[in-house]
Amino acid sequence: MPHRTEKKKSFFHKLHDKYRLVLMNDDTFEEKLSFRLTRFNVFIFFGAVTIFLVVATTYLIAFTPLREYIPGYGDFNTRKVLRELTLRADSLETSLRQKDLYIMNIRNIVEGREILDHIPDSLADLTSYEIESLPRSREDSILRAEMESLGGYAISLAGADINPNSNINQFFFFPPMKGIITNHFDPLRGHFGIDLVSDPNEAIKSTLDGTVIFSGWTLETGYTISIQHSINLVSAYKHNSVLLKQAGDVVKAGEVIAIIGDSGILSTGPHLHFELWFNGNPVNPVDYIIF
Repeated sequence: MPHRTEKKKSFFHKLHDKYRLVLMNDDTFEEKLSFRLTRFNVFIFFGAVTIFLVVATTYLIAFTPLREYIPGYGDFNTRKVLRELTLRADSLETSLRQKDLYIMNIRNIVEGREILDHIPDSLADLTSYEIESLPRSREDSILRAEMESLGGYAISLAGADINPNSNINQFFFFPPMKGIITNHFDPLRGHFGIDLVSDPNEAIKSTLDGTVIFSGWTLETGYTISIQHSINLVSAYKHNSVLLKQAGDVVKAGEVIAIIGDSGILSTGPHLHFELWFNGNPVNPVDYIIF
C-alpha cells in the first residue's frame, strides 16, 4: 500500500513538472522562441481547444445557413414555406369549387334545372351510372319533334335500321375535327357530348356516312346540324358559324358539313359541341373516336 501511494503522488507530481519548449534555427542554433510548459497546462490547453471546436461546430450547424448543406437536416424556413403553399393550394381549390358551383347553378337556371348546393362527385357517380337508365331530356324531345315535322326529308327514328344485336363498335368513326377537348361527356350535369376547341374557321366533318336530318338555327345551340346514320345512330354538331349542308343531303364520312363557330346562347367561345346518340341514349364519343 505505501508503495502504490508513492507512485500515485509521483504521477500527480509529474503533472506539475516544468518543461521548456525551444524553437531554434537549425543552422545557427539561435534560439527563436521558448515556452515553459507543464503536462497539466498542455492538457488544459488541448481540452479548451477541443471544447471550443465542439461549441463552434454546434453553433454553425444550429444557427447559420451552413446547416442547409448537411444531409438530413431540415430547414425551418422551407417547412414554413411548404405549409404556406399547402394552405394557399387548399384555399384556391375551395375558391375554384365555389366558382364552378356558381357557374353550374347559372347554367341550371338557364336550362330550367334545380339549383345545387354542392358539386357532385362525378367520378364516383359515373361508376354506378348506366346510359340506358337515362331519361330523355327536354332538348331531346324537342329535337325529335322537329325531326318528325320536317316533312319529306325527315327520317323517322322508328324507321331506322334498328337491330337489337347491333353494336356501335362495328363502325370506324371519322373524327369531326382535330382539337383539344375542353369539356368532357358528363350526363349527370346535362352535358351529353364533348366540347372541342381548334383553330378559327376549322372545317367540321361528318363522322360517318348518313343523311342530314336537321340543319338550322336554335336559340341555345346556334347553327346546328344533325346526321342520321345506320343502326339508329345520330350525330349532332352544334355552335357552328356556317352550315354547308341542308336537311336531306346525303354525306360521306369525312365530308365537310360546317365551320366551327360561337353561335347560340349556351356557347362560351368558338368551339364544336359534338354528340353521339345510340338508340335514343347519349354515348361518350371519346370511347369510339380518337381526337
